[in-house]
Amino acid sequence: MTSADFSILLPEIILAIFAMAALLFAVYTGKDKTAPMMVWGTAGIFLILALYIGLNGEGANLAFDGLFRDDAFARFSKIVILVSAAAVLVMSQDYMQKRDLLRFEYPLLVALAAVGMCVMVSAGDLIVLYMGLELQSLALYVVASLRRDSVKSTEAGLKYFVLGALSSGLLLYGASLTYGFSGTTEFAGIIQAAGEGEMPLGLLFGLVFLLAGLAFKVSAVPFHMWTPDVYEGAPTPITAFFATAPKMAAMALFARLVHDAFGSATGDWGQIVAFLAVASMFLGSVAAIGQRDIKRLMAYSSITHMGFALIGLASGTEFGVQAMLVYMAIYITMNVGTFAFILSMQRDGRIVTDIRALNMYSKREPLKALAVLILMFSMAGVPPLVGFFGKFYVLRAAVDANMAWLAVAGVIASVIGAFYYLRIVYYMYFGEEGEALDGAMPAPQWALLMIAAAVMLLGVVNLFGIEGPAAAAAAALVH
Repeated sequence: MTSADFSILLPEIILAIFAMAALLFAVYTGKDKTAPMMVWGTAGIFLILALYIGLNGEGANLAFDGLFRDDAFARFSKIVILVSAAAVLVMSQDYMQKRDLLRFEYPLLVALAAVGMCVMVSAGDLIVLYMGLELQSLALYVVASLRRDSVKSTEAGLKYFVLGALSSGLLLYGASLTYGFSGTTEFAGIIQAAGEGEMPLGLLFGLVFLLAGLAFKVSAVPFHMWTPDVYEGAPTPITAFFATAPKMAAMALFARLVHDAFGSATGDWGQIVAFLAVASMFLGSVAAIGQRDIKRLMAYSSITHMGFALIGLASGTEFGVQAMLVYMAIYITMNVGTFAFILSMQRDGRIVTDIRALNMYSKREPLKALAVLILMFSMAGVPPLVGFFGKFYVLRAAVDANMAWLAVAGVIASVIGAFYYLRIVYYMYFGEEGEALDGAMPAPQWALLMIAAAVMLLGVVNLFGIEGPAAAAAAALVH
C-alpha cells in the first residue's frame, strides 16, 4: 500500500477506524449511555468527510492497480450517501430514545454500512464490489431487526437476511461466470473481453446474474418482494435509512458495473434494465393504491422511483447517467423530508402508521401539512416542483436514446402513481374529522421536513446547481 493509495482511500479508512474506535470506547465506558453522543459524533464525521470529498477530489485516481477508483462519479455518489445518512441519524435520535431503541451499536452499524457503500461506488473489480456490498448488507441485516422484542422487526431482519443471501449467491454466480469467460475480475479486463461485437454467451449469462443480484439491492421488480415487509417491520428511522443512502449506493454500483465492465454491450444490458424499469414502475404504482400503512406505501413508492431511475440507466448514454444521478439526489431529499414527518406521526405517544389518521391534519398543523403537500406533489411529479424535473430528466434521456416507448410507459406509470400521493393530501385537507395526532415534533425532524419542502420549491430555479456536478460525474463514468 503506497502513500498515494492511502490518500485515495482516506475517507473510507477514517470512517472504518472511527467505527471500530467508537465501538471499543462505548463497550469500555457506558455502552447505551454513550449512544446519543455516538449519533451526533457519527453524523458529524459523515458531514466532515462529505465536505472533504467535495473539496479535495480532482480528476480520476486509481488505487491498488485499478481495484479502487476515485473519480467524479464516485465522489458525487459518496457525498449524497454521507449527507443522507447523517440526516437520517440526526432525525432518528429522539424517536429511538423514547422507545428505548437507542443502542450504541446503531450509529456504528450505520457507519460501517456507509464504509461498505463508499467502497461499492468506487469498485473497479468484482471482488471489491462484493466486499463493499456485503459490508453494507451485513450491517443492514442487523439494524433491520434492532427492535428485538418485536416479532415484526425480527421477521423483517430475517426476511432481509435470507433474501439478501439469495441475491448475494446470484451475484457471486454471475461474477464467477464473468471471471470464467473473461479471465479477469477487473472491470477494465472484462470490457476488453466483452469486445465491440457480439458478446460471448457465457459472459452474457454472467451479466444477467450480476444484474439480478443488483436488482435485489435496488428493490427492482421481480426482486422487490422483501421491500414492503422490511419497510413495515423495521423501526421507522431504520426504514428511512433503507430508503435513502443504500438506494443511492446500489444505483451507483449498478451504473458503475454496466458502464465500466460492460460498456461496450449497451444493447445487451439496456433491454434487461428497461424491463426492470417498466416492471418496477407499474407494479409499484398499482400495488401502492391499496395500501393504508404509510410505511408499506413508501416501500411501493420506492420501487416505483427506482423504476424511474433505471430509465436513465437503460438509455445507456452519458446524459442518462446524469439524469439518474439528478433523480436519485432529488428522490433522497424528498424521502428524508417525508420520513421526518412519518417519525412524528403519533397519538398519545403511540406510533400511528395508518394514512387515515391524517384526516383534517391541515386544520391543526397548517405549516406541516403544507410541507407534506409539497413533498407529495413533488413525489407525484407535479410541475413546477423539483420532483417533476427529476422525472423530466430521465424521460428526456429515454427519448434521446430512441426509447420513446419507455418514456411513454414512464408517463403512464407516473399518472397511476399520482393517485396515492394525492390521496394523502386529500385526507389532510378534506378528510373527515377524527382523533387528532400529537402536534409536538422534535426540532431536527421539523427542520429536515421544512428544508426538504423548501428545496422542492426553491430548487426549481437551477436545481441548486446539482446539474453541473452530476454531468461531470456522468462524464467520468461513460467513456
